[in-house]
Amino acid sequence: MDQSVPPGRVRGICIPPCSKSYAQRALAASLLAEGTSRLHNIEFCDDTRSAIRCIEALGARVRRTGERTLEIDGGLSPAGDRLYVGQSGLSTRLFTPIASLCDTPIGVVGEGPLLHRSFRTMIRTLRALGVRVHDRNDHLPLHIQGPIRGGEVQIEGLVSSQFITGLLLALPIAEEETTIHVPHVISTPYIDITIDTAERFGIEILHKDYKEFYVAGGQRYRPAEFEIESDWSAAAFLLVAGAVAGEVTIRNLSVLSRQADTAVMTALVRAGASVIDEGDTITVAHRPLQAFSFDATQCPGLFPALAALAASAEGTSVIKGTSRLENKEGNRAESIREEYAKLGIEVDLDEEDTMKIRGGRIRGGHVHSHDDHRIAMSLAVAALNADTPVVIENPACVAKSFPDFFERLESLRTAE
Repeated sequence: MDQSVPPGRVRGICIPPCSKSYAQRALAASLLAEGTSRLHNIEFCDDTRSAIRCIEALGARVRRTGERTLEIDGGLSPAGDRLYVGQSGLSTRLFTPIASLCDTPIGVVGEGPLLHRSFRTMIRTLRALGVRVHDRNDHLPLHIQGPIRGGEVQIEGLVSSQFITGLLLALPIAEEETTIHVPHVISTPYIDITIDTAERFGIEILHKDYKEFYVAGGQRYRPAEFEIESDWSAAAFLLVAGAVAGEVTIRNLSVLSRQADTAVMTALVRAGASVIDEGDTITVAHRPLQAFSFDATQCPGLFPALAALAASAEGTSVIKGTSRLENKEGNRAESIREEYAKLGIEVDLDEEDTMKIRGGRIRGGHVHSHDDHRIAMSLAVAALNADTPVVIENPACVAKSFPDFFERLESLRTAE
């Protein structure tokens, strides 16, 4: 069913869902810890459910003890020969190395847009670490058999932090120590989240400026009590909604978070929005918005939210880092260009690694989410400033990260 989002003003208070980046990493660490871990403030979006399925398939026992609380009895012991990752790129890159700790053959299967993503770097690196991998031209499904061994390995090219995360969480259990050389790692804030999560479960990971990682083998994960913090990626859309169409206050959100998308605060200030930080509460209010420049290389998940912000700003905004968008749910840069054109907003991708967005009058119309949760949310926020309603095809894809996004947005709507 399509979702119609009419223009209008927003005002109110909201608490975003938990960080799925932290949640998936904490679930993986709980699997690897012998004993019972407790995760609090966890919400059950599609990506989190994919991670739960994975840890159960790999031997964890998961109990829901409250609306947002899980108890997890850890222990890596595959219950079958199949790991189903759904449409989650992080679960694929996270749990494939972890499954490679086992000497039993395991198939890694997914669905939807994930089947079109290349996992070439992951496959080559796992093979270099002693894992047998059969693949479909660098794509899912994969068939793997460990055990992964330690040693010294160099990963070539621009490397996603997601695969580094999988290695860093798996290799402490390997028998040998490991040194990983990564000349060109990207999205380093997400690696900080990985290291922080591992540390809370008793694991030490060392690095030199994110170019060389050292992981001692034979470490043991300890069970932990873990409060999952709120998600800046989800909050970014609500904050931008406040900037373009009213005033929104987000609670349980700290600018001191290691999450990369805290950088949205910089973009909002540059665009001229009113931004008030009160510790764990952020309020963003509309002011006349102007074009801004921003480098999203280390926080590519912000592109769709920034597109909605730029569409309502006067002038041409310049956002760097589009090369990071080619292997997401689709080519996310092209999706933004195509759908915003339907709303009368010009998006120029002619310059290498750069998106230029000329803000102006936003038209209503019929758009497509491209089965991409962030594109759907971006178009919904842009619709607040359109001249007529924007109808979004396949809005249900927001379930990947923010299942009740449209309900939250509607709850903020005001008659003013």
